[in-house]
Amino acid sequence: MDFWQRYRAIDARDTRFDGQFYTAVRTTGIYCRPSCPARTPKAENVTFYETSAAAHDAGYRACKRCLPEAVPGTPAWNQRQDVAGRAMRLINDGVVNRDGVAGLAARLGYSARQLNRILTQELGAGPLSLARAGRAQTARTLLVSTSMKLADVAFAAGFSSVRQFNETMLAVFAMTPGALRLAARPHRPAGGTTALTLTLPYRHPFDPGIFSFLAARAIPGVEAGTARSYARTLRLQHGDARFRVDYDAGSRTRPLTLTVGAVDLRDLPALLSRVRRLFDLDADPEAIDGTLRADPRLATSVAAAPGMRMPGAVDPQELLVRAMAGQQVTVAAARTALTRLSVAGSPSTAAGDGLERLFPTPAQVAGAGHLLAGPQRRIDALLHTASVMASGELDFGYGSDVPGLEASLLPLPGVGPWTVGYVAMRVLGAPDIFLANDAAVRNGIRALTGGTNGSGINAGGVLSPDFRETSPWRSYATMHLWRAAAAPSTGHRPADLKVMK
Repeated sequence: MDFWQRYRAIDARDTRFDGQFYTAVRTTGIYCRPSCPARTPKAENVTFYETSAAAHDAGYRACKRCLPEAVPGTPAWNQRQDVAGRAMRLINDGVVNRDGVAGLAARLGYSARQLNRILTQELGAGPLSLARAGRAQTARTLLVSTSMKLADVAFAAGFSSVRQFNETMLAVFAMTPGALRLAARPHRPAGGTTALTLTLPYRHPFDPGIFSFLAARAIPGVEAGTARSYARTLRLQHGDARFRVDYDAGSRTRPLTLTVGAVDLRDLPALLSRVRRLFDLDADPEAIDGTLRADPRLATSVAAAPGMRMPGAVDPQELLVRAMAGQQVTVAAARTALTRLSVAGSPSTAAGDGLERLFPTPAQVAGAGHLLAGPQRRIDALLHTASVMASGELDFGYGSDVPGLEASLLPLPGVGPWTVGYVAMRVLGAPDIFLANDAAVRNGIRALTGGTNGSGINAGGVLSPDFRETSPWRSYATMHLWRAAAAPSTGHRPADLKVMK
């Protein structure tokens, strides 16, 4: 977006752009979200920033009226496969808090100095400032949503000391942590509970079908899911965690809530980031749906399920194991195989609510060949992949890009384009993956086109079988096709379909 497109967005107070850029006003010294209800500033007094960290570094403070930190993040970090996008995914996952800037740079293959220069040029702030802004946002969320002690909030958000916490909150919000809490009148949980309950912000609309997707694949003892809730155990840097996400469409103030049953407070920022990735809460559904509904093959599905989300992954290595176990079998068969494999996992120290185990580590999977069934070639491929992950020979994660993922995974026996595409969708959040050879995708095309091979009319006369017209959102087109494949047949067929060989 150029300056005037952004200016028109703030003049219209368009909530779709909240979190995607920030508006700083020179005459007031504050920065706002695009939908701030305050009077629109004069254009000559406005500077737009890609990140709140850039606004902080330029000397601006957060608006107390619109709370620009209390918004979803930008979907750009998943769309962008460049260094800046990869770095932001890792920063959001807490890499700077855990390993410092040097650790972040090493993961990306740059020196710390080079990385600082790239991020400052692309995003207006270096990695330390970006991580600092993330800590401030996490701290504000905890202050207004929980009754945690201020010192606990400081360390849970990733600050190294209470003094650093106080100074940062005062610099960013022009308020002390205690004043922020009092101003927000937080909901306080019942006395005696140790669980943290937080509201998860997102852009409307939100289709809760993602809960059914996760529930159908949930492994008993590790996960539990329904059409409106999902819970699981998770292994993090400093210990085990357990969380639950609930959706209440009837609630105006807390429709999507996260309850953290157990976690080491040092891991809380990473947990929050991974939950947001799992539920794709930084997506821009209006932009996605606007592109998808222009395709006649998808228009009916988009109308029926606006705001569909693409499930992410809370553990990249686990997701690869699950993807390989799910190759060329049904969802039910894959779940049965993974349930059998999950016996190799360790008991969780965060056990509760019927969840008592962790998903097996790669080393545990590598030693669990006796729990696997099926063709020996597939078993051998899975065990080999688990071994190379356990040894560190195979290293990938949120900071990877699609070409790098292909280079790492395709040489492995038993790994093909479908597996790489599926991992790219769910680990990287890559929005433009189309799984053309997926059986459910083909079934979904037939369901939506009345039995044809999935072509249709567009301005050029023919729609492509790889859905390139829906780019850069073909991953979401794939989700709609999966939904259509799982739904009862309606007999609906869009008119005037043509075949593109």
